[in-house]
Amino acid sequence: MRVTLKVWRQQKADSQGSFESYPVENVSEDMSFFEMLDMLNDQLVLAGKTPIAFDHDCREGICGTCGLFINGRAHGPLTGITTCQLHMRSFKDGKTIIVEPWRAKAFPVIKDLIVDRISFDRMMEAGGYISINTGGTPDANEIPIPKANADEAMDAASCIGCGACVATCKNSSAMLFVSAKVSQLTLLPQGQPEREIRVKNMVAQMDKEGFGSCTNTGACEVECPKEISIIHIARLNREFIKSSF
Repeated sequence: MRVTLKVWRQQKADSQGSFESYPVENVSEDMSFFEMLDMLNDQLVLAGKTPIAFDHDCREGICGTCGLFINGRAHGPLTGITTCQLHMRSFKDGKTIIVEPWRAKAFPVIKDLIVDRISFDRMMEAGGYISINTGGTPDANEIPIPKANADEAMDAASCIGCGACVATCKNSSAMLFVSAKVSQLTLLPQGQPEREIRVKNMVAQMDKEGFGSCTNTGACEVECPKEISIIHIARLNREFIKSSF
């Protein structure tokens, strides 16, 4: 198959970017989207041109680095997958594919399709941790945890911090990310010591980073590759109110 890529190119954060078009021939429908980009970059290098910069690591839908806006949607046209899990069979032969980086004040562009997501790390540093006693490893069943709580905590823990929720939200809100991390720890006994200070510190850091407010459009839940529910945002709000008393 043959596709035309319309890719955002930007040399550095303070440079003015623009779209550039690249025809890509002999694309196999079994290629992943990143394998197709790799093929294009090989061609650019052979032609003496600068390859397209994009983030990737595990390419297994786990690391969360593969954030791309493809044809106006985070991670592309399918739901419940990351960009590295997207295959070219999802596109029609001869079509033009528009590829952009995440668009958010708190995610400044580093180069081309790579954005700086260190703001997520700073929010985790503000409260995404627990106090533990050092010593021997405790028995697996030493601390009883209701199955419903354990299941919901695991669902929240599946967040990979890719930033699709922020890029999709019209307000660039990080509420789904923060709420998933707060839920993950709040639902478990190990997360109780910092329960009150955690939510206040993480929300304060979120505001400091310049993320917008949540207006409950639900776009974050729709585009989240791990399909994390906005129920966690409701829990975050409850925890925040409780921590104020």
